[in-house]
Amino acid sequence: MKPARLRPRTAAALGGALLLALTAAPAADAVLHPSPRTPAATTPVALNGRLEVCGTKLCNAHGKAVQLRGMSTHGTQWYAQCLTSGSLDALAKDWKADVLRVSTYVQEGGYETDPQRFTDLADSLIRQATDRGMYVIVDWHMLSPGDPHTNLADARRFFTEIAKRNHGRNNILYEIANEPSGVSWSRIKSYAEQVIPVIRAVDPDAPVLVGTRAWSSFGVSEGADESEVVADPVDAPNIMYTFHFYADSHRDEYLATLSRAADRLPVFVTEFGTQNYAGEGGNDFAMSQRYLDLMADKKIGWVNWNYSDDHRTGAVFNTGTCANDGPWTGTSSLKPAGVWIRDRIRTPDDFPTG
Repeated sequence: MKPARLRPRTAAALGGALLLALTAAPAADAVLHPSPRTPAATTPVALNGRLEVCGTKLCNAHGKAVQLRGMSTHGTQWYAQCLTSGSLDALAKDWKADVLRVSTYVQEGGYETDPQRFTDLADSLIRQATDRGMYVIVDWHMLSPGDPHTNLADARRFFTEIAKRNHGRNNILYEIANEPSGVSWSRIKSYAEQVIPVIRAVDPDAPVLVGTRAWSSFGVSEGADESEVVADPVDAPNIMYTFHFYADSHRDEYLATLSRAADRLPVFVTEFGTQNYAGEGGNDFAMSQRYLDLMADKKIGWVNWNYSDDHRTGAVFNTGTCANDGPWTGTSSLKPAGVWIRDRIRTPDDFPTG
């Protein structure tokens, strides 16, 4: 049977005060992946420096291929209260994450309602993750409508401002379109070739991550595959293409597409879950592990959805954790998916490829 097709997640309607601690914290212990006693000087960014696409891999400042592992925020219009000094300390030190994906929704009460506020919020999270030695994926979380051109003017504005504020940093990756849908690859490529120069005019060296057709499935969810991107890549250097999967819905066809694509293109999995396409329902840890094994083997970076206490099973914290300000470390506040993904970020060597 053909796997379930990707569909946009229904936004959480949970409220909550938009609280964000601005207090800087000490740099995190190293990830990639030293012992808990490793000095703060060996954080992921301190160890690896500025990243650059080399061939089909993401490489560090020493030319060595690296695989980043980390977490994505949920929409900051709903869950900024989950992103405190304590929770970010836990992500860097207890989870030993390499990367934080900062998701700024465009619609659904996000950026378009107050551009200045959401730009400031994203910038604050970038700075806090930077203080902890993590890499940051700046995610322009367009979802519905699925044509990225709909938000082109706002995307230019957002990325110009974020790049101006952060162009001196060596830990930023720009994800310019979360999950395009209902449009051709040529349409997505056209958007990318208009947004990338805006970023490069200010920050010429940072990698840029380009969303792919059909909710970043390389077109599988709309009956296509990676061959259209291979045949007609974006005309820009130092870019990667994104792939998203939810293991309980997206099975062998999607896994095979990711494997083939990564042999021909630079790929970063900027979002995945162990549940169904909506980030809810039961966890399929066995299928998820197959994806993780493949990504480890091919050094494909990944980010799990999501670092919040949303009621869905894909949010790592139990509901109410953020309102209670933790506890953030250990596993007592984590749902089963949170326990599973924390283990695989902290100790990847304990889960080797098959």
